[in-house]
This record gives sequence, structure tokens and C-alpha cells, in this order.
Amino acid sequence: MAVEKVIIAKPRGFCAGVEMAIETVERALKKHGPPLYVFHEIVHNLHVVRDFTERGVRFVQSIDEVPAKAKLVFSAHGVSPVEWQRAKEKQLGIIIDATCPLVEKVHREVRKFAAQGYWIILVGHEKHDEIVGTSGEAPDRIRIVANVAEAQMVDIPEPNRVAVLTQTTLSVDDTRAVIDALKERFPQMVTPAKEDICYATQNRQDAVKQLAMEVDLVLVIGSRNSENSNQLRKVAQGQGTRAYLIDDCSQIDAQWLAGVTRVGITSGASVPDHLVQAAAGYFRRQGASVESLGFVEENIHFALPSEIHRQTANS
Repeated sequence: MAVEKVIIAKPRGFCAGVEMAIETVERALKKHGPPLYVFHEIVHNLHVVRDFTERGVRFVQSIDEVPAKAKLVFSAHGVSPVEWQRAKEKQLGIIIDATCPLVEKVHREVRKFAAQGYWIILVGHEKHDEIVGTSGEAPDRIRIVANVAEAQMVDIPEPNRVAVLTQTTLSVDDTRAVIDALKERFPQMVTPAKEDICYATQNRQDAVKQLAMEVDLVLVIGSRNSENSNQLRKVAQGQGTRAYLIDDCSQIDAQWLAGVTRVGITSGASVPDHLVQAAAGYFRRQGASVESLGFVEENIHFALPSEIHRQTANS
């Protein structure tokens, strides 16, 4: 028995924040040439990072790794005020901020709630680049919880002065469960008017839920350190469908396909679409038909950083 049909989820792949961040690095590289330094991976994707590295981009984990007068780009995941200040003190040639506007929105909310005297609970993963940057806005007033168990244990000095915010790339369902657990402990807890999980995360999770009901197996293309890609795999599995996370079609294991006639393919928000098309081509060459499934059209675009606009105007 062979795979007869491949269904590709829509929407999938690059979100507006990733498009903006990658275009920012492209233009900075074209304008200034290598070496160009990027604080953390510009987006969490092996192929994107490898391509930029081959072209002279140097990804660093510390501002100390950036030499004086160098050109520096902050990644889409955002950075803390401490890192911003350290970068300014190095007298770099230029600092370009490619933080996703939806991540920056959470930073602003942290600053607002901290100024109003709230204790802030951040729902997310402590070591994720986005949470590291966001928590740096008010480190003395923030507690980080990753799951329901931690929500039930978190200690807050003033239980009546609590606000909750979330990492943008989490599972919608998992986040809801954590927030419900927090509400039980902190009935007066303040939440934003709209949950901070980004539109792209929501849309891609909705699409993969639909996809998982139509196929025997879901392949999620994305890197292991991509939170939103991992969540897509979990969402598919939550529908009772086997799902695997792969960087590209070279990692497809033929044993996964035993007894499988319908395969679904989706990709994380930092994944180039040519990787999806290559995976579809893997099955097409074996005789499978390929179609798309989904109803959401995304027409959201974010402006490039002001530093890039100034470069374009002056070139």
C-alpha cells in the first residue's frame, strides 16, 4: 500500500513577523555586506540560519561576542532592556530591531502592568528567547509558568494584584488550561482584552486540526527549537493522528508510512515554503496526488524597522 493523496495545510509557513525579520537581514546584508551580527537566531529554522551563515551572518548568544563598530540585528523574538543598553554601550555601527510587533506588544503590556504595581505571570517556557526578552522588562515582578502544575504552585506576594500575559507561540488549548488554573487561584487576575497568542499561531493550529481529521499521518516541517512548530505537532496528535516534526523531506522515515494512504503536510511560521513543496514532491514522485486544505487567507504585513527605511532612503 502506498500513499495516494497528500494534503497541504493552508495557512502554513512564514508569518508576517518572520517575513519582516528575514527581509530585514536580507536588506542589511545587501546594504552593509558581511559580517552582519544577529543576536540569537533571526528565526528558529535550521535552513534559514544555515543560508544566512553561509552568506556571512554571524549569530551570537551574547552581546559580548559582537565587536565594536559592528552592525547588529536583534531577532524577531525580542530582547530585554538590559541587552539593548549593553548594545548601545558598545558603540556599534548600527543597531536594527527586527522584533515582531506582536512580541513588542507583550513587552509594552509588561511595562504597563509593572508601572501600575501588578505582579505579572508570563505563561511560556523560561529558556525560550521570547520569554527571556519579555521577562527582562520587569524581572523583579514577573513569574513564569509553563503548565497547569506550575500555575497551581506559583507564589505571588500580592494575590489581588496579578496580571497574566502569554508567549505568542504557544498552543491555544494549552494556554487556556493554564489561564483557567490561574483564575481559580487569582479570581481578580487581569488579562489582556485579547490573548497574546498571535494570529499566525492561531490560524496554523486551526488549520492543522482540520488537516489531522482528513489524513492518517501529519508531517510538520520545522526545526526542533521552533516552539510554534512543536505546537503544531502536538495539536495534530491531540486530534488522535500520528504526527512527526522534520526539518525537511530527507528526514521522512519510510516505516512511518506503513498502512498510510493519506498524508498531511504543514509547516511552522519560520519555515520557507520550498521545504513544503519539496516534501510534497517526495510523495508526488511516488504517484500521490497533492491538494491544499484551508479557508483562511492572511493579508497581514508588518513594516520594516525604521533603520532599514532610513538606509533605503539614503541609498
